[in-house]
Amino acid sequence: MHKRRRARSETKRGILEILIVNAKGIRHTNLIGTPAHFVVTQCGNKVHKTKVSSENDEMVWWNEKLKFEFPLTDWKHFTHLKFRIMDLEFFTDAGFVGETRIYLGGIVAEGVRKGIVQVKPSSYNVVLEDHTYKGQIKIGLKFLITKAAQPQQQEKTASVTAENEAAQSYYRFLFNLFKILCSKFMPKGIIN
Repeated sequence: MHKRRRARSETKRGILEILIVNAKGIRHTNLIGTPAHFVVTQCGNKVHKTKVSSENDEMVWWNEKLKFEFPLTDWKHFTHLKFRIMDLEFFTDAGFVGETRIYLGGIVAEGVRKGIVQVKPSSYNVVLEDHTYKGQIKIGLKFLITKAAQPQQQEKTASVTAENEAAQSYYRFLFNLFKILCSKFMPKGIIN
């Protein structure tokens, strides 16, 4: 009896989990109000945004996990992760605070070799537009290999996320406009 081998239709995928912990000593871009920071993380053609966090004694906290998943063959083309720290503004979407890049070559190579690699949260310098440094952001990484996920589920999640971000931006604008109008026309002490 001849045994037939089952064809492998599964492709391996690489998953990069990122833990964005906090930032300290970063600059503030808004002129009015308290700083409200978030981080836009880019890997390849995918982008994730953290929640908005307010500052507490020169330290900004997120403690948020993000995940990037690509076919394993794509990871060899990605050189780095880009983290852009942004500060919410009243009249615009956000002001640029600074950015950090983490190069992926060693992490991906070790993850492919071992199946999993983890880098404990470490502090990275925040680079300003003039290429000077101001503050640090603490980030942890974990890269692992897995079998292919269902592509339809990934596409559905991405479209829901894009719709939610557009709605949040619209409501944020309306809320800020309402705060400005109330501060001008309401007697002091009623609205804090």
